[in-house]
Amino acid sequence: MPFIQRNGVLCADEVPLDQIAARFGTPCFVYSAASIESAYREFAVALHGRPAQICYSVKANSNLAVLGLLARLGAGFDIVSGGELARVLAAGGEARRTLFSGVGKSEAEIRGALENGIGCINLESEGELARVHALAGALGKRAPVAFRVNPDIDAKTHAYISTGLRETKFGVPHADAERLYKQAQAMKSVELVGIGCHIGSLLSDSKPFVAAAERLVALLDRLEAAGIRLQHVDVGGGIGIRYKDENPEPAGSFVAGVLAALGRRPHTLIVDPGRAIVGNAGVLLTRVEYVKPRFLVVDAGMNDLIRPALYGAWHEVKAVRESGCAPGVYDIVGPVCESADFLAKERRLAAAQGELLAVMSCGAYAMSMSSNYNTRPRAAEVLVAGGRAHLVRRRESVEELFALERIQG
Repeated sequence: MPFIQRNGVLCADEVPLDQIAARFGTPCFVYSAASIESAYREFAVALHGRPAQICYSVKANSNLAVLGLLARLGAGFDIVSGGELARVLAAGGEARRTLFSGVGKSEAEIRGALENGIGCINLESEGELARVHALAGALGKRAPVAFRVNPDIDAKTHAYISTGLRETKFGVPHADAERLYKQAQAMKSVELVGIGCHIGSLLSDSKPFVAAAERLVALLDRLEAAGIRLQHVDVGGGIGIRYKDENPEPAGSFVAGVLAALGRRPHTLIVDPGRAIVGNAGVLLTRVEYVKPRFLVVDAGMNDLIRPALYGAWHEVKAVRESGCAPGVYDIVGPVCESADFLAKERRLAAAQGELLAVMSCGAYAMSMSSNYNTRPRAAEVLVAGGRAHLVRRRESVEELFALERIQG
């Protein structure tokens, strides 16, 4: 466990969180490098002996230090924007080991990906196929592509993060896939290299994940019978973590089911985990500003962690130090001027003004989804590695928030 009590103080590995708060202030995201490495190696061990690639989903946590750590471990990357590609390259990742997903890639993003030698562009529409073909031809290149196929399988998760059903915007319909592959095969400026899917996030049960892989493999066999040779099968990510009382199957169970579906086929297996690698490796460190009846008002808000307001997501909250005051039941709310500005509701805590709280499981979709609403500078980020705390993103200043703006006159 990366965050445990030591001598009455919650620590990130060996480093007390109150020491981190004293050095870097609050609110502050704190990540454990050891936890990230351990989660990555769980996938690597499960895939050992098989041609495979772990492509970390950058949108989960895109800090350069996190990306650099994963690149050194051998990870590839799954990106959804040109900005994320720039981050991967800045962190020491390789474009050739990167997949470019997403439904709305611009001409500039596609051109930049091709110029940097992207490993694969995951196509999500017929129109995108035409655009990629035209841009690759203008550059004198062959674009490596795969279609993200929508398998129409229910991931049994929150509607906002379920992406494998026919009514979602993602991917191409399963019924259209063979036609589109044959169309792409006839285009001289694209090279078909793979096939993929992604059915959603926060998966606790491997059965929908494996069912999607089985449907993908059946389609792969039909394509190969038609003379379309592919190199990889990308089964996506979305494996869940424990936030409250969930009991997700281990990563190895998801991988084992997919390996069984793939059988002895020689294709490289690609998995795209994000939350499963970084989710429980981080906390949001925040300080109590005021205690009111029913409320603890803290210095972190929905602009720092929007998941509770957006999804109704549950995050455990712990006191960093044991408090001498009597416990009470509180909503933990921030300073943002919205009634939806809460981090947790109806939690039993003993905390006084000035004391520190840690919002758990904030390694994924926390800082990467944060904003500057109410002209609030985004939080600092700290990575604990080798028994030391390293500032890997300094806190923004207010002046930086309007540095690009001009007063007309």
